This record gives sequence, C-alpha cells and structure tokens, in this order.
Amino acid sequence: MSSTMPSTDDVSRVHERAPNVARMFLDRVAASGSREAFRLPVGEIWESRTWQQTSEEVHRVAAGLIALGVEPGQRVAIASSTRYEWIVADLATMCAGAATTTVYPSTIAEDVAYILADSDSVLVFAEDDTQVEKLRARRSDTPHVTRVVVIDGPADDTAAGADDDWVVSLQRLQEIGAAHLAEHPGVVESRADAIEADSLATLIYTSGTTGRPKGVRLRHSGWTYEGEAVAATGLLSIDDLQYLWLPMAHSFAKVLLTTQLAIGFPTAVDGRVDKIVENLAVIKPTWMGAAPRIFEKAYGRIVTMAHSESPAKARIFDWAVGVGTEVSQAKLAGRKISPVLAAKHKVADRLVFAKVRARFGGRVRFFISGSAALSKEVAEWFHAAGILILEGYGLTESSAGSCVNRPESYRFGSIGLPLSGTEFRIADDGEILINGPGVMDGYHHLPDLTAEALDDEGWLHTGDIGRIDDDGFVWVTDRKKDLFKTSGGKYVAPSHTEGLFKALCPLTSQMLVYGNERNFCSALITLDPDAVDEWAGRHGMAGASYQEVVASPQMQEEIQGYVDRLNAKLNRWESIRRFVLLDHDLSIESGELTPSLKVKRRLVEDKYRDKLEALYT
Repeated sequence: MSSTMPSTDDVSRVHERAPNVARMFLDRVAASGSREAFRLPVGEIWESRTWQQTSEEVHRVAAGLIALGVEPGQRVAIASSTRYEWIVADLATMCAGAATTTVYPSTIAEDVAYILADSDSVLVFAEDDTQVEKLRARRSDTPHVTRVVVIDGPADDTAAGADDDWVVSLQRLQEIGAAHLAEHPGVVESRADAIEADSLATLIYTSGTTGRPKGVRLRHSGWTYEGEAVAATGLLSIDDLQYLWLPMAHSFAKVLLTTQLAIGFPTAVDGRVDKIVENLAVIKPTWMGAAPRIFEKAYGRIVTMAHSESPAKARIFDWAVGVGTEVSQAKLAGRKISPVLAAKHKVADRLVFAKVRARFGGRVRFFISGSAALSKEVAEWFHAAGILILEGYGLTESSAGSCVNRPESYRFGSIGLPLSGTEFRIADDGEILINGPGVMDGYHHLPDLTAEALDDEGWLHTGDIGRIDDDGFVWVTDRKKDLFKTSGGKYVAPSHTEGLFKALCPLTSQMLVYGNERNFCSALITLDPDAVDEWAGRHGMAGASYQEVVASPQMQEEIQGYVDRLNAKLNRWESIRRFVLLDHDLSIESGELTPSLKVKRRLVEDKYRDKLEALYT
C-alpha cells in the first residue's frame, strides 16, 4: 500500500532547489545577508550573527581547509557538541567541496579512531582538549588525519600539547583562510559551484546497539531536497525562531539546518541539555525539535511539582487538566465548545496552563518530536495544556525527514503525512518501506548491508512495523526486531507498553519490557532523579540518596500502583507481572542510551539479564 501522493504544486516546489548544500547556503546569504541567522551564548549573554557575518566566517574556514590541502570529495570530521562553530565547520567543509564525517563527542577513543579510519577523514575539528587527546591517543590508527583544528583552543596554538603543527586553533585556521582568500578571492565559490548534486555531503555513523557503527552515505541532493520538502509543508516561515540543542552529529539536527537554509529563519544554538529550560525562557522561540525524552521529562517535572504543592493547589491543577482534556478532545473531534466549558477553560488557562507555556518561553507555536516514538498520551496531555507537539519520522538512512504531522492536519500517535516527493509502502510482513530523494546511497564500505537495506527498486527497508490509514497518515506500531512472542504464542509490541507507562507515571525515566518466549512479560524500570528528589521530600525521605529512595518499600509500592494502572489498559498477555527498579538511571555516558536518548535495547537487556532472569525464578 502506498501513501497518498502530494499535489503537483508541492512537488514542483520541492524540485526547484539548489544543486548542493554549499550553493544553498550561499544563495541564502545572497537573499538574506543582513537578517539574523544565528544566536549563540557567549558567557552569560547571547550574541547574534547575520547571514553575512556567518558567511564571512564560513569563507575563512573553507579557504583555510583548501589552503591546508583538503581536496574535493575528501572527508573532514567534526567531533564536538552542538554549537555555532559546529555549523560553521560543517558549512565550510561543504563549501570547500569536501564531505562532513560526524562524530559524537561522547564517542570513546577506540570508536573515534574506527570512524576516522573507515571514513578516510583527512582533518578533524575537535571541540576541546578532551577530544584532541582521544585523537592523539590513537594517532597511529588514523594515518590519514593530517591536521586537527581545536575549537576551544588558545590563539597561540599551544593547544592540547601541540608539539608540532598537527594541532592548530580555529582562530589560526581562519587566519590561514583569510590570507588564502586575499590571493584567491573566488576559490570558495568555485569549489561550491563544482559540487555535483549526487556528490557525498555527509557521512553519519549510526550509534547502533551492537558491533561497529555504520557510515550512512548521504548526498547533497538528499539534504537540499529535505530542506525544500519541509519548507513546502508550510510549517515554518522566515519570521520563526528556532531553538536548536539536538546533537548536530544526528540526522535530525542536520535536517533542521537545511530547513533553515531553505527558509531563512534564525536559530539560537546551544547543545547543553541542562540549559534547555533556562534558555527557552530567555530565547522565547516559536518552535523547537526534540527527542521524546525531553517532553516526557518536562511532563513528569510539571506533574510532580504541581503535586508537591499544597493539596488545594494540587486539586486546582488536576481540575485544570481535566478541563483542558475536555477542550482538547472536543477540538480533535471537531465538536463545538460550549460556553460553560469555554468559561472553565479560560480560568484553567489563567491558573495553570499559561504558567506551563511560560516555562517554554510563551511563544512556541509547536514542537516537533523525532528520533524515537512519542507517547500518544504525553502528546495529548500537552495539547490539553495548549502546547502542540507534532510527531515526525525518518531514519538516518532517509536523511531524517520523511513524514511529519502538520499544525492544520495532525493525529496524535501517528507520524503524520509523507513529505512531498517521498513515498511510503507497507510490505507484506507489515514493514514500512520508504522511497524518495532523501534515501541514502548506502553504507560506507558495506555493500552486503546496503543490499539488505535497499532493494532493487530503491525502497529503504526501515525495520519498523506500521500501517497507512485511508487519509494517508502513517502509523508505526513497533520496531520489527523489537517485537517478541510469549511462550503462549502472543506477539507483544514493547514500545506501545513503554509509551503508555511513561505517560501514566511521571516518576519514570525509562522502561524496558522483556518477555521473549516467556510465559509473562516483565520490565526493567528507571526513575528520573529530579522527580525522585521531589517525591522523597513529600514522603518523609528528604535528604535520602537516590538509591535509598528507589529501594524503599514506599517507592516500590508507588511504582506497583502505576504498573497496576498500566495493566488495566493492556491485554492479559501484554501485562507486566513483575518488574525491577534499577538503583540508577540509564545514561549516554554508560553507553545505555544513544546520543539522541534512545535506549540501546539489546545492550541493556544483556547488561541486566541477571536481574531480568531473576524475575522468572
């Protein structure tokens, strides 16, 4: 079954695009030179960069790369957290005719060396001394790397123990570039104009759950298509303001960058996750992309804080949520809101919901959720509070953006409608297949795996199970590899259960459902540290450690209550008979979460198999 195809006007608009990302950027500068392009934190204040100012920096860095010998088609790696300099380095790499290799800053030295060697990267932008030391420790494994440019390095190039010219500062690279531009003023434009549409633009290495990461080869034409396809939805305008914190090494953030190039809105950039709430209040964006965990955590935080207030305030909060839910359901069903309900909602909004929206800056028109499944119930809760979360869908292998809900046409629980020019199909076994300009060339140096992912007609096999409804909305029910069968022969979709629980229990951080070939389902649960602290204060355990609170009979009873409520919503074979609470949360640093905050299911199952197996003893 295929999706409903977009209108001819939308398709034609998508195909009227720049031949490559470098040209796309230069065209945006020509059109919007004096407009604001980026905001970045400098100490305690935010500074702005216009498109023209950004272009000047990009030109100097690109010319510096050319002067250091970077050739068209070669790879340049970026090992850094999300920041303005990451974007400059990425744009400069492409303007120099090279391709960007992305490296998460949390990647261990061994895997960094593998990625650099597998990609044949010749130069690396490293964020700081920590990243440089990883490179220095495995220098013999990466002979192709001839230079390291350190972003947070001193101006005199004494960075990270630099005993030769192998490490230079970003400032020094710009000085080299400025000198090169003085002698060859048109060199950057010449390199940009020479890039073919199907040339490699980005190598993104998927974090994976087992084995070595795979390099996904993404073309310039894929990224320019993505930017223009999102623009064609009408979601955004040049007057919007984006707040960007997502890891730039992830395809979700990359597609947001090309969308910015296509439309021209400004973006405030800061990858520090612990600063999101604080920054939202200052920046006051009109939209933001995020992983579901951010919304789950915000939901849990708001609910637990409300219930930690006086009983009277907690009752007002719950009443307001009830009223907001009534209004939300009426809107979704297309029913008229009665004058009595409208009056109640006005009070509920003033007492509760306006304060909730203020936490996000007060100007957000919508959020876009991606990289993992968003709980339908969490999305509905935010809608009741007057905050719209539009879920989208895509894989690194499809340049991230393939499907998204729209502000005027959305269904909670679905991943929305395909982008113009992208087609969805459901295979006989229920697997979602994608075809379109954003689909990858293949996996770098891995022809056998490429053949498994891409069939002869160019359809990408996503590994997700789903359906397409009569209106063209696509629904994902679970990962094909995550589905399991109980010993009684019943199939279980774990992500469905996990999403329900996160919406029910505001204390939850993560849940992993287990039960393949077992006679019942069990679960591993972790709790959010901030929520645990607040809960402890309300239950006579203020000052107790996280481990003490989680292990307490009171907390075990609390979570059991939420599990009982969960089971009331499930079929008997799906219900959670037993669970174990870990004495710590899962983390990126421990390798249990991907940088986009998804649980590495197989790794976590293996790591805590003894605890899970004990539930069946």
